Amino acid sequence: MCGIAGKIYLKSGKIDERDLALMSDKIAHRGPDDQGIYISPDRKVGLVHRRLAIIDLSAAGHQPMTYKNRYWITFNGEIYNFWAERKKLEKYGYKFKSKSDTEVILALYDKWGVKCVDHLRGMFAFAIYDIQKQTVFLARDRVGKKPLKYFFNSEIFAFASELKALLILPEIKAEPDTGVLETYLAYGYVPAPQTGFKNIYKLEPGHYLTLDLKHKTLNKHCYWEIDFTKKLDLSENEWKTQILQTLEESTRLRMISDVPIGAFLSGGVDSSSIVAMMAKLSAKPIKTFTIGFSETQYDESKYAQIVSDIFHTQHTVLQVKPGSVDILPELAGQFEEPFADNSALVTYLVSKLARQYVTVILNGDGGDENFTGYAHHLKLQRDYLLSPLAKYFPVGRYLKSLHHGVLEKYFEYKTHFNFENPKNVYRSAYQNAKAADIRDKILSADFKYYLPDDLLAKVDLASMKAALECRSPLLDYKMAELAAQIPFALKVKRNCAKYIFKKSLEDLLPKEILHRPKMGFSIPLSKWFSQELNPYARSILLDKKSHINNVYPKNQIAQMLDEHSEKNDFGPQLWKLLMLELWWKNYFQ
Repeated sequence: MCGIAGKIYLKSGKIDERDLALMSDKIAHRGPDDQGIYISPDRKVGLVHRRLAIIDLSAAGHQPMTYKNRYWITFNGEIYNFWAERKKLEKYGYKFKSKSDTEVILALYDKWGVKCVDHLRGMFAFAIYDIQKQTVFLARDRVGKKPLKYFFNSEIFAFASELKALLILPEIKAEPDTGVLETYLAYGYVPAPQTGFKNIYKLEPGHYLTLDLKHKTLNKHCYWEIDFTKKLDLSENEWKTQILQTLEESTRLRMISDVPIGAFLSGGVDSSSIVAMMAKLSAKPIKTFTIGFSETQYDESKYAQIVSDIFHTQHTVLQVKPGSVDILPELAGQFEEPFADNSALVTYLVSKLARQYVTVILNGDGGDENFTGYAHHLKLQRDYLLSPLAKYFPVGRYLKSLHHGVLEKYFEYKTHFNFENPKNVYRSAYQNAKAADIRDKILSADFKYYLPDDLLAKVDLASMKAALECRSPLLDYKMAELAAQIPFALKVKRNCAKYIFKKSLEDLLPKEILHRPKMGFSIPLSKWFSQELNPYARSILLDKKSHINNVYPKNQIAQMLDEHSEKNDFGPQLWKLLMLELWWKNYFQ
């Protein structure tokens, strides 16, 4: 797990090593163990690498790495099947100098070209410079675990794990892209390829870029996307077997490490399933970490303790209080795009806690997306089943609302600011989804945007700020493909979300974990905005120099702050406005 960056001149410029050093400094938190710089002989191409050593801790894993004196790579991520791919390559006559997955990527590229991505099982973002062909190949993993952001014009191409490494370059000016602010306020994040900055983009999951230095052209290609059209007709017992086998394999692959490893444990179904599987696969007690709140309706620590007791983990709990918001300006800077997932705060805090004990963490991310675990998935199923009846009840308030369609109802569940333009993002994804069922179409849209641009961005930026590697067995692409083949009726059944996943885990986890109410991984916004967070937000949002006044009426913000209570909850709206203002102060003042 590392940080990568690079700068490439397309015309008359020459690489200045000081620029690369500054880029490296901006992502130093992602890789405190080692750093490296490569500059091509013609000084047109510069690559940067920061290393967090996980596999092959020797100097042989140093990057940027070369292969056959032709290719140079800077790589961020982990390839879990690299040993299997290495053995295949050795049969073709390939030889290796290290025990690293990085060298295997280079050999795969030499053998298969851009098709090398089809052979990779893991999380990755990398750039490969081919000296002979004068091309640069950049790729991002299928679901978007690892970030890749870039800038391109007629003069230069630049890329980095975090866009803050791009903003230090003299050719790149930090300009806000105000056209995406409504979308941010609607969803709480900026959907790819936009970033919130003009002319800086993020590569979508399952895509790669090819840069031709001779012709000064940049092309983007999609090599993978989630497909819900290949449903399988299996019995519940057959599904349970398939799910458990895939879960065990994906967990085992992610336990390969040359450094200490642990797990985040909320006590929910997803993280508990990972801990259960890790305990099965490990001869030593698993180290687990969780967040606790004094507000009982948000506190899951008692459930985490139950799971810890069952599997005899070495468990550590961090209690989070409202005073933790003091780090919000720093956090807004780290997240670098407008970003309002409030669980980013606790994700960062629990990452800092875990990093005191381990370097690698497994988590339960992806369970809700694969198996429909959110409250809005239950509502989606309800609306889907009732929508045919709507035309017979034109005056009923609820049934009349179904006339708007399941997708339109979904917007109501997902957003707190009712803007029309942001809906087009989801409408487009919905219309182009590889799915026949309307419910799968909406899941596909979430998989395309919410998963990588909110959930995975949060985990990557929060954990890497603490120099902690996070791995997600439930987001193994084979698990995602398997889950997409499950009929929706087995995901939500008899008003039970994640039905078939929970059935699969009945022999591993107790009923009090499998069937407890879902709490969600978030901070108590409604209560905090009734207490310490209210005056803090007021001082930021109602300041005369506040930029937010150009985006949203100050009198309405003041009204929300005045009228907010736990019953009259404006917490989500106020949080989005607050984080937008803190982002603006970080980058444009």
